[in-house]
Amino acid sequence: MSRFNSFVAVGDSFTEGLNDQLPDGSFRGWADRLAEILAAGRPDFRYANTALRGKLMAEIIDEQIPLALEFRPDLVTICAGGNDLVVPGVDLDALADKLEEGVAQLRAAGIEVLIFTGPDTKRMSVMNRLRGKVGYYNALLWSIANRHGTRVVDLWSMHVLHDPRAWSDDRLHFTPEGHRRIALRTAEVLEVTTEADWREPWPEADPTTWLGLRRSDLEWTRTHLLPWIGRHLRGESMGDGLRPKRPELTPLRSDQGANVR
Repeated sequence: MSRFNSFVAVGDSFTEGLNDQLPDGSFRGWADRLAEILAAGRPDFRYANTALRGKLMAEIIDEQIPLALEFRPDLVTICAGGNDLVVPGVDLDALADKLEEGVAQLRAAGIEVLIFTGPDTKRMSVMNRLRGKVGYYNALLWSIANRHGTRVVDLWSMHVLHDPRAWSDDRLHFTPEGHRRIALRTAEVLEVTTEADWREPWPEADPTTWLGLRRSDLEWTRTHLLPWIGRHLRGESMGDGLRPKRPELTPLRSDQGANVR
């Protein structure tokens, strides 16, 4: 049983849960999976997920942090900056300063905060060109965590995410198995015991099913990366017209508890 009675997840598509799709077309994701772990044995456990795909850092901090402060949960997780990093010319120091603004507000309110580093893209074709930016940004994130006493889920060091099966075809979002392992790793950082282990080796796979062989770099760039960059340069977002999936801090249904396997 965890010590948390309430949890708010803020962020972008990573926290919304893309591409961990449920039968009804909605997304589950690591945050929902973590909430299910934290809710085990706590029928009154409350959870909100205000994350929305396509959101930039400033939008996340200015729109979602005030909601989290209003809810005053025991725990807030923040993952932000991924959409900003892809846009050419981004100021990483300014990006980190904006994140620290939100972290500082939450910590001043006595709320426990957990943040995420970016994953290592070394083995991901094309996306590996962002590796230097991600590494620099991660160093800034660790500094923020040290200054404010926040916990960190270090996606960069999660070797299981180096397997292409952790990533969807778009190379931008995780598969259901990737989300499951991230939820387990997050629970571990929060010192919550789980039956499964995120370090469990991947089963042997047919290499022809791997991401790098399913879609050429040129096709992927044309289909996913360039449209994504273009939307942000035009001030558009994948989340335009959409609402967060759990905008209120409400009880998690009892049949959802401890369902991460």
